[in-house]
Amino acid sequence: MLVLGIDPGLATTGYGLVEGDGQALEAVAYGVLRTPAKTPIAERLVVLHDALTALLDRYNPDVVAMEELFFSTNARTAMVVGEARGVLLLTVAQAGLAICEYTPLQIKQAITGYGQADKRQVQEMVRLLLSLNEIPRPDDAADGLAVSICHHHSSRLSRLLAQADEERE
Repeated sequence: MLVLGIDPGLATTGYGLVEGDGQALEAVAYGVLRTPAKTPIAERLVVLHDALTALLDRYNPDVVAMEELFFSTNARTAMVVGEARGVLLLTVAQAGLAICEYTPLQIKQAITGYGQADKRQVQEMVRLLLSLNEIPRPDDAADGLAVSICHHHSSRLSRLLAQADEERE
């Protein structure tokens, strides 16, 4: 299964494509989608839509996983990121792909086993889980990979639980 993980943002959206069965995982591609600063938000949203559409067309993932927003202080930042996230969700829906959403806590638990792990711990585990020589850069790309790995682990667990239920019946 090829999963596209997305860490949404207006200026920089991180993405990571991970192929695997939930256990053996391989990074296919990762990076960021950038929008030009000092450009009207509407134009930046179009850039984001077009860049994600191109990414979906190029890699044809089976499913998309996206980080849910969590902001506790800056409402303006939350609103702008929410607008970008909305465009990303719409783009995925228009492509006819399933989308799964995960909180930062769920992602950290799936990657490190600890929901309060810091960014560096998550990045190092992403590197280890994908057998990479270095931590993926920029940070947003590593976050996109983490979201993808989280979905792989979550869907593998769901499959195992369903299989156990079938065996009990």
